[in-house]
Amino acid sequence: MMESKTINAARGELTGKKALPSLPGLLTKRIIGLLLLIFLFLLFVLPIGKLIYLSVQGTGGFSLQHYTEMLRQDRLWSTLIDTFIIVVGSSVVSIILGVAAAWLMAYTDLLHKKALHMAMLLSFILPSYVLTLSWSSFMGSQGLAAQFLRLFHPDATPWSMYSYGGIIFVMGIHHFPLVYLLTVDVLKKIPRDLEWATRASGAGRWKTFTLVTLPLALPGLTAGGLLVFLASLDNFGIPAFLGIPAHISVLSTLIYEEIIGFGPSAFARGAALSVLLGLFAIIGTLLQWLSVRKIRAVDTVVIDHSPRYTLGKHRRWVSAGIWTFLIVITIVPLVSMVAISLKKAYGLPFQAANLTLSNYAFILFDNPKVWESIQNSLLLSVSTTIICLLLGSLLAYVRVRKPSWMTKSAELAVALPYTLPGIVFGLCMILTWMEPIPGWNPGIYGTIRILFIAYVCRFLILQVRAGITAFTQIDTSMEEAAHIFGAGTWRKWISILLPLLLPALLSGAFLVFLTALTELTVSALLWSSGSQTIGVTIFSFEQAGSTLYSTALSSLIVIVIVAGMAILHFIQKLQSKKGVQPQ
Repeated sequence: MMESKTINAARGELTGKKALPSLPGLLTKRIIGLLLLIFLFLLFVLPIGKLIYLSVQGTGGFSLQHYTEMLRQDRLWSTLIDTFIIVVGSSVVSIILGVAAAWLMAYTDLLHKKALHMAMLLSFILPSYVLTLSWSSFMGSQGLAAQFLRLFHPDATPWSMYSYGGIIFVMGIHHFPLVYLLTVDVLKKIPRDLEWATRASGAGRWKTFTLVTLPLALPGLTAGGLLVFLASLDNFGIPAFLGIPAHISVLSTLIYEEIIGFGPSAFARGAALSVLLGLFAIIGTLLQWLSVRKIRAVDTVVIDHSPRYTLGKHRRWVSAGIWTFLIVITIVPLVSMVAISLKKAYGLPFQAANLTLSNYAFILFDNPKVWESIQNSLLLSVSTTIICLLLGSLLAYVRVRKPSWMTKSAELAVALPYTLPGIVFGLCMILTWMEPIPGWNPGIYGTIRILFIAYVCRFLILQVRAGITAFTQIDTSMEEAAHIFGAGTWRKWISILLPLLLPALLSGAFLVFLTALTELTVSALLWSSGSQTIGVTIFSFEQAGSTLYSTALSSLIVIVIVAGMAILHFIQKLQSKKGVQPQ
């Protein structure tokens, strides 16, 4: 009987006919799918609904009083102006740097392009608060910039980073790799015949760039610019470190100040502000999605990797100039931060007699709260990575292999927490887990468990997107062949799918791990005594004026990130050596 069923199933595969599922099996699948949608709704959509609900609740029921009161406040309008100035200003800086970097990498014969490509990404790989702290150390009164300027004049002082210009600059150099990544391949896809025709008609290089190159590269440029706009709108670390001491507020820091200020209507005011910030983010996300669709519309065009302009005798000094710029915006500030972390006391000159490792000993061994925060971050990042790897890979598989309105809805639901600014999502989690059901408090808020739930919800989409990219590269015929020869689901995954997919899935998992390990925005609202994380601890040290400890802990974070990127590079190199290309 079993042999007959196997033979019939094989015949069905060979003839292209699929066996119809039984009614109980079909009902079971639909019930499981419905339960999954309900679970995703409760975990990913309900928190946003609670946020909106609280923002429109007054003393007598439905009311817009929080919005009307908020719009009457002068501080809101000054914050909106500050947010506009900082977000637009930093976006312009990122676009200029990103387009210039993309053009040089796509069109010229620069030296060592592979290493240069990795160096381009370093300023974005570093957590925003680490990059901010390194630049505030570099440009501070005890930094390398001040020591250099005093060689020329004893009273010379560097430019203050605690200003609009400082915030815009750090945000701009932190986000410019996003524009670079979305523009460089678009530039390589532009047909060089069009540019040659324009040049043959008598147009110079600049006119060719403005008439042909720039318009054709506009989809990638627009997508990168909108992505930078969203990232700047979401960013909390840079304006918190540099703006709060200078009394410069953006929407994310204003929401943070409202929530930690408590008061009878603190959560309601924070909810109204969060809805406003979330609305801006969703509109920007939709525009960015439309721009990315335009890029994908020309994905069939072959990428031209060969250079279109030879730098000739200028090749070496142009390459050296780019390396110098990248070193100045990343490595030099980091060196300055490490130098300050080695001082016995802030303000002492950088001399051998004034150097010590006591700051590192303090944060690692003498301060139990710091070590507790390191343990919490490691526990949260490892557990989040494992859960996201399992659930994200499974959801990605179902999304690719069984596309339907249910799987599309599931992907959209999982993407919502990452689409919203982190500070907004943090408030959503507070409102949800304080009382998920009216009258029932599960005791999750105020513990490390709410951080774990928030991390999984926010970073799951990273693993899903990595999984979708991996599964689309595996042809379904391989799975069909395994079924024909009698392989079960477990054997199919162990013998076929995992060997092909593991490097790509682990790359997504490492991204989740590093992002969770250095997270600050969500943790700033959700942490409590005993559940502080590394980012929160660095922020607390800096707010308290303990720069020596904040720089020491940030230096250790940089070492962990470099080690993590080395492991990721090793995995990718191993994948390329295997050379397994599914047909």
